[in-house]
Amino acid sequence: MQLGMLMRRITGQLAAFSLAVLGLSALTVPPSQAQPGAPWQESKPALAAKRAITLAPHITELIFAAGAGEHIVATVISSDYPPPALVIPRIGDGLNINVEKTLAMRPDLVVAWQPSAAAATLAPVLARLHTPLIYSAPRSLQDIPAEIMRFGKIFDTEKTAAATAKALSGQLHALERRYAHRVPISVFMEIGTAPLYTIGSDPLLNDALRICGGVNIYAAAPVAAPQISAESVLVAQPKVIITSATDPARLEEAQQRWSRLHLQAARQGHVYGIDPDQLFRPGPRMVAATVSLCQYLDLAR
Repeated sequence: MQLGMLMRRITGQLAAFSLAVLGLSALTVPPSQAQPGAPWQESKPALAAKRAITLAPHITELIFAAGAGEHIVATVISSDYPPPALVIPRIGDGLNINVEKTLAMRPDLVVAWQPSAAAATLAPVLARLHTPLIYSAPRSLQDIPAEIMRFGKIFDTEKTAAATAKALSGQLHALERRYAHRVPISVFMEIGTAPLYTIGSDPLLNDALRICGGVNIYAAAPVAAPQISAESVLVAQPKVIITSATDPARLEEAQQRWSRLHLQAARQGHVYGIDPDQLFRPGPRMVAATVSLCQYLDLAR
């Protein structure tokens, strides 16, 4: 995932609509999450979605995890996982969308991440056609299995969704029991280097750190992805650096760069890379990324 895309997810997440819907029926879309004239009724199972369009890659992953990937008729360019998603027709990039192409797909449901960008472009015409537009923006790791269950209800694939959600939820509970109460360890998450960006008040990633017994040194930042100075990192002296660099050369560069600045975590070898598509997309793979995160933090304790 490119930094720009990550920045949009993180900064936009704070403005995303509440997911109180997770505790309700998946087929009953609150007024704040559906366009006027396009309600879903749980009492009408015949209305289970058959032709969905997804406007964010994590939504594609969630729907596949719910066993309903075959019902996605179009998506955005960044939807590259799981592999079967690569053959789904593209209608835009999540910010800009081809309205004519979208309508030609005859969707009976459109799922967006937040009510802006592509969703804002499509909302008026979808409302006129009475096509439901709903949102999926997990704000905690347990919201991920909850969303899978939600999509299982929407697409009538509840059996598959329930099995996947139960497994993911069990993993998260196990991680929390094992790591959350260990000695807290300070963490710096590097998501951009020129200029330097980090994770601030992003609820989802801070929840992952909490489960692992980690403390984000920038959690109190007023924004989700603040630009910072190297000097402020050196003052904080985090015990672990998590970077989006995953290939050995880039990871070594990050470690050397911070070592030259006399950051003890780097000098002690506590610089770890996690695939950003896994760690920053609120889909099933984020649970696996959190497993790695917990293990890395434990190495530095």
